[in-house]
Amino acid sequence: MNDQNLPIAVLLGDPSGIGPELISRLLNDPVTEHSNIVIIGERKIFEAGEKIAGETTNINFINNLDEVLIKKQKKYFLDISGDQNTPYKLAECSASSGKSVIRALNYALKLANQGKISAINFAPFNKTSLHLAGNKHKDELHFIAEKLNVSDFFCEFNVVDNFWTARVTSHIALKDVPSFITKENILKPIKLIHQTMKLNGLKSPRIAVQALNPHAEFGTEEKDEIIPAIKEAQNLGINADGPLPCDTSFITAFKNKNYDCLVGMYHDALQCGLKAFGFDRGVTVQGGMPLPITTPAHGTAFDITGKNSANLEPTIQAFKIAAQIGARRQS
Repeated sequence: MNDQNLPIAVLLGDPSGIGPELISRLLNDPVTEHSNIVIIGERKIFEAGEKIAGETTNINFINNLDEVLIKKQKKYFLDISGDQNTPYKLAECSASSGKSVIRALNYALKLANQGKISAINFAPFNKTSLHLAGNKHKDELHFIAEKLNVSDFFCEFNVVDNFWTARVTSHIALKDVPSFITKENILKPIKLIHQTMKLNGLKSPRIAVQALNPHAEFGTEEKDEIIPAIKEAQNLGINADGPLPCDTSFITAFKNKNYDCLVGMYHDALQCGLKAFGFDRGVTVQGGMPLPITTPAHGTAFDITGKNSANLEPTIQAFKIAAQIGARRQS
C-alpha cells in the first residue's frame, strides 16, 4: 500500500446506540468523498444502521486490509463478524455490545501498530457496556494508550468549532487537584496541544492557560507553578498566555476569539464552559497517541437511538480532524 495515502479506520461504535446510524450518514456526506476509508466492524450492525438512517452506501466489502486499492478514493468495509451472530438490542447496555466494540477497536489498534492506517475515527462507545464486557480501564483513552504502547504523556482534548481544550488533571477528586498543579505537569498538556494543533493546521496556536483559584489571586499556585509554566512554554517558542480566571476564561478565549485553545487545571473548569457553548458540536481527540484518534464528544444517546434524529455535525467534525492530522503526519 502507498504509505502516503493510508486509509482512515472508522468504527461503528456501540451497536445499541446511535453510532451505526451516524456512521451510515457520515459515509454518505461529502466530507468523506476524497478519503480512503475502511470501516471495521460487523456487517449486520452496519446494515442495521443504514436501515435506520435510510441510506444505501456505495461500499466494497473485504476480508483483509490488503484488498484496499489505496490509489483510489473508495470506501471499504472490513467485516470482522466471524462466527458472531449476536442480536443487539437498541438503547440497552450489555456485555455483548461492549464485546463488539472491543473486537473492532482491538482490530483497528492492531492495524495502527502495524502502520497500516492513518487515523481512527469512532462513533460513541458506552462505558457501562465496555465494563460489562470486561474492560478494566477507567476509559477508552487508557485502553487505547496501553494497546498502542504509549509511555509518554497523553490526555484528552475536547474541541468545539475548532477551539481546543486540554487539562492538567481529569477524573480525580477536587480535593486532590492542588497536589498535581506543578510546573512540570502544566507544561505537558501545553506542549502536547501546541504540537497537535500545529498538525491540525495552525502555525502558532494561541494558547491560554486557566488559573486554579478564583480570580487567579486567592492562592499561591498561580505565582508558584502556573506562571512559571507559562514562561517556560514561551521560552520554548510556544504562544502561551495567562493565567485567565476560570469564570471569564471562555468569554475571553472562546467567545471573543482571543485564543485558539485553553489549558485548564481540572475537569469541570473546562467542561462546564465547553458544554455551555457547544455541547451539541463537541469532538474528543485522544492526545498523545502515535496517530490521530477522534470521536464525537457526546454519548450513545439511548433516548434517541433508532430515530435518525441525532446531530451529525460532531461526527463530521471528528472525521475532519482525524483526516487532516492523519494526512499531515504522512506528509
